[in-house]
Amino acid sequence: MAKQRVWKNYLVAALSTGFMMLTAATAFADSTELTLDDSIAMALKNNPSMQMALRDQEKAMFGIDEAKAGKLPSLSLGASGTRGDSGLAEIGENYNTSLKLSVPLYTGGQLEGSIDQAKLNASAAQQGVVKTEEQLRLDTTTAYYNVLQTSNLVKVNQATVDSLNEHLKNVQAQYEAGTVAKSDVLRSEVELANAQQNLIKAQNNYDVAVASLNNVIGAPMDTVYIYKDELSYAPYDQTLEESIAMALNKRPEIVQSRYSVEAAKSGVQVAESGRRPSVSLSGAQSWSGPDFPGDNKNWSVGVTANWNVFDSGLTSAKIKQAQTAVDKANEQDRQIRSAIELEVRQAYLSMQEAEKRIETARIAVNKADEDLKIAKVKYSAGAGTNLDVMDAQVGLTQAQTNYTQALYDFNANKAKLAKAVALRVQ
Repeated sequence: MAKQRVWKNYLVAALSTGFMMLTAATAFADSTELTLDDSIAMALKNNPSMQMALRDQEKAMFGIDEAKAGKLPSLSLGASGTRGDSGLAEIGENYNTSLKLSVPLYTGGQLEGSIDQAKLNASAAQQGVVKTEEQLRLDTTTAYYNVLQTSNLVKVNQATVDSLNEHLKNVQAQYEAGTVAKSDVLRSEVELANAQQNLIKAQNNYDVAVASLNNVIGAPMDTVYIYKDELSYAPYDQTLEESIAMALNKRPEIVQSRYSVEAAKSGVQVAESGRRPSVSLSGAQSWSGPDFPGDNKNWSVGVTANWNVFDSGLTSAKIKQAQTAVDKANEQDRQIRSAIELEVRQAYLSMQEAEKRIETARIAVNKADEDLKIAKVKYSAGAGTNLDVMDAQVGLTQAQTNYTQALYDFNANKAKLAKAVALRVQ
């Protein structure tokens, strides 16, 4: 019975290994290489968020043209025709045709303020494109790093399964020789089964990470790549204070907020124009008569001035609304600056914490690996217990997992910090 169980385990292990090798070979045969830079380039080209930001920028640029059009001449053509009985004459027809030209000469600052607002909004939209690009770079980078992390964890769990499988063979051989108890075989089988469960979960996490990256870069969800970059350690050479100063000076949100404040101030200028007169130049040519467009010609040229002496407080209310908008924009600017400083601090401190874990985790991996080798040798020699081997294997798996996690946390938070201080994320 024991021999039958041993051969069954061998067969399951061989089939599993063969299937994984075949799957890997097929995937590599159909896949292409993908670097982090490649991923970022694809995301900037394909991701909808980037395209939407560009459309917002285009819309804002057209807003400038719309505002400027208010200062240019406008020409309108109108025509009307009537047919009727006046009671004194026969039924007849009458046509009126007019061509009118109007040029604004002075609007009390209303048109100038609107144009300034449109320009500032366009500048803010341009910074919105920069902000979207930097966020997309960060999203792509963290998604790519997550693929590397989950891939490494698959390798860690696969190595654990392989190690426990080899140990189980040794335990079964010793059990058949009568040198160890049945409980050692059962415990080894349980630990192997648990490790296989963890491997399945790790593989699923990897598949999800790949799909998430493909979603960001605009590739089909089931696309398989060979990921060329690796999780590595490269120290960050700026202090926290330098990073905060850089962020408050360069972040697109800061620049965008400044434009928003100035645009709100231009809104006050637009509202105050209601207290000033407006002057326009107009000219008209008209034709009237029973035959279209009319035989009787008339023309006129004039200057028109309007000044609302009393509007029941309408202009005053608009000015107060515009000034309130300025106050709100200033408060939003203060809130944005505070949020950016917090973002920098969180990313910087989290990066430092992960950086400290990298070295201790690397040392732990080396010691755990040595501990497992010793435990296996002792067990084979009859000087150690199966529990010692199981504990050593758990310790090695945990140490390798911690090391992979520390590398990911460091790189991910370093990327967040780069985005937070307006450095190129890559």
